[in-house]
Amino acid sequence: MLYEYDGSIEKGRPECVVFPTSTEDVVGIVKIAHDFKLPLVGRGAGTGLSGGTIATEGGIMIAFARMSKILEIDLENECAIVQPGVVNIDITLAVQGDGYYYAPDPSSQRACTIGGNVAENSGGPHTLIYGVTTNHTLGMEAVLPDGTVIQTGGKEADPTGYDLTGLITGSEGTMALITKVIVRLMRAPEKIKTLLAIYDEPEDAAATVGAMTAQAIIPAAVEMLDGVMLRMVEEATHAGYPMDANAVLLIELEGPAEAVDEQAEQIDAVCKECRAREVRVAKSDEERALLWKGRKNAFGAVGRVSPTYYVQDGVVPRTRVADTLRFIYEVSEKYGLTISNIFHAGDGNMHPIILFDPRKPNELEKTKKAGAEILEYCVNVGGAITGEHGVGMEKNDLMPMAFSQDSLDMMETLIKVFDPDRRLNPGKLLPTGKGCLEVRPMASGGAREMVW
Repeated sequence: MLYEYDGSIEKGRPECVVFPTSTEDVVGIVKIAHDFKLPLVGRGAGTGLSGGTIATEGGIMIAFARMSKILEIDLENECAIVQPGVVNIDITLAVQGDGYYYAPDPSSQRACTIGGNVAENSGGPHTLIYGVTTNHTLGMEAVLPDGTVIQTGGKEADPTGYDLTGLITGSEGTMALITKVIVRLMRAPEKIKTLLAIYDEPEDAAATVGAMTAQAIIPAAVEMLDGVMLRMVEEATHAGYPMDANAVLLIELEGPAEAVDEQAEQIDAVCKECRAREVRVAKSDEERALLWKGRKNAFGAVGRVSPTYYVQDGVVPRTRVADTLRFIYEVSEKYGLTISNIFHAGDGNMHPIILFDPRKPNELEKTKKAGAEILEYCVNVGGAITGEHGVGMEKNDLMPMAFSQDSLDMMETLIKVFDPDRRLNPGKLLPTGKGCLEVRPMASGGAREMVW
């Protein structure tokens, strides 16, 4: 039962869970599954938010928790080789004494594991300037569904041949089971400065993001919390967010000291031009860490208020963040649901969190409809249905909103090159046709509409 769910609202119980400690163990499990034509699902820490590790068809779940060794740290080549069960933050802890760190930082970085990060191409607050997991994955070892072991990429800057590393990264466990990863290490910046901009109106905070972009200011991270969210966070963590505000921007700058100080002055001015009532600067490492603790413990804070919640993951152009936020509030009013917002404002990755009670009749269905409407809006303004959580089983039947049938067919053809029988993480990423949602082109042009 512990392995029938992840961080989404879906469930599906595997018939058995196996804990390998080596690549050889994985090969043995995969060959048994191949011989008996059993479904296979790889699982990391189970922190995913799109049902990516749910066993939709039973079968064998391979849990990588015991493959948790850092096999090599190579500072000369600024990389490390790790097993898939290594916790994200543990890579940084292993190298920070030498002035290095691992850049991708999902909010669950103290629990989530590298194998899952690679499978989902995870992001995080600091991906605004440093990129997502694929930008820090140099190579991997992986086991195919017939037990074949392959190596992709390497420590060199430009490996020969097709970019199979990039192809498998973000494939959501539908092509291969990752058993080793070569990750990029980065030097710690000379200076870090964290600012908290405080607003009376959420739209003003959202407009600030576009204003910074217009002035070619790119911080390391720009996170936004609306009033509903920041009050839940502050009550839980006492991070220093003002309880009477209706939005805050958490902005972080990294780099050479002179450049950071100059950018901080520019950002202060932009925030105030966009009607920020105050811009605070963290005065110590402890204060900075507390602000980020509030941001990264937000989901736990929501759990203190609502028995269940549904997290969405749409992406919009930065210039449409304010519009999208207004639309989310309209959806909240339409369905009578409380929706709090905490998201990566700098790259337009929206995370509306819909609070609901599954014990109330029809509330789960109503919540899913609200989430799908938000994603439809994101696509229609030039965005996407996911930025970092993945498609999984949560959004696979929404894929036709974003891709033509020819494109979806091409994706399926590609998956079948690796997994002809589609036994590896079945029911994920591509549409199954089992949902209650029909997506069809609108007569007005390229946008699409949903019919329930």
